[in-house]
Parts: sequence; structure tokens; C-alpha cells
Amino acid sequence: MSDITIKIKDREGVVHEVLAPTDMAMNLMEVCKAYELPVEGTCGGMAMCASCQCYVLSEHQLPEMGQDEDMMLAEAFYVEDNSRLGCQIPITPELDGLEVELAPET
Repeated sequence: MSDITIKIKDREGVVHEVLAPTDMAMNLMEVCKAYELPVEGTCGGMAMCASCQCYVLSEHQLPEMGQDEDMMLAEAFYVEDNSRLGCQIPITPELDGLEVELAPET
């Protein structure tokens, strides 16, 4: 099993350093939910609700944003230039050290 470390700042400003497996086809939203961080994931990871929106703070190369994610962020609140949907960020070895902040709830 190969785990990576991810730092997730919650909505109260507390940073959680979590371990995420790279061999279970998980995404960032699922990791947040596994650690009981306040991420809804209402749509189940289909890029249809933006309840897992986060801000990417580190300089990691992420997968290119798909059309569904781009359209959902165009309608979401509190969107910044570094906004992404956690459900659209697969956990891979290259993301070791990733730092994100959960976006405010709508």
C-alpha cells in the first residue's frame, strides 16, 4: 500500500495532515469524508453540486479540469482562481504534499 500525505485546512482554519492511499481509486472528496472533515459530497462525486469545492494552495500539477467541473464552478459560490472540486482530484503518488483549503459553505 502506498500512502501520500495531504494537508487540508478546514473552515475554522485548522490544518489536518492526513494519509491518503494511492491504490484505492479514491478522490480528495472521499479522503475528506473518510477523515470526517466537513465535506458534503451531495452528488456522490459527479461534479454536480460543488459541495466539495476547495482551494489548491500548493503548486502541484493537477489533472486538467473537465467540462462538468468547469461548468459547476461557474455556478458555485466563493469561487477563486485556485478552486477545484475535490471529487475531481484523484489521489495519485504525484500529489504527495498537496495542500488544500475547504471553501466556505454556501
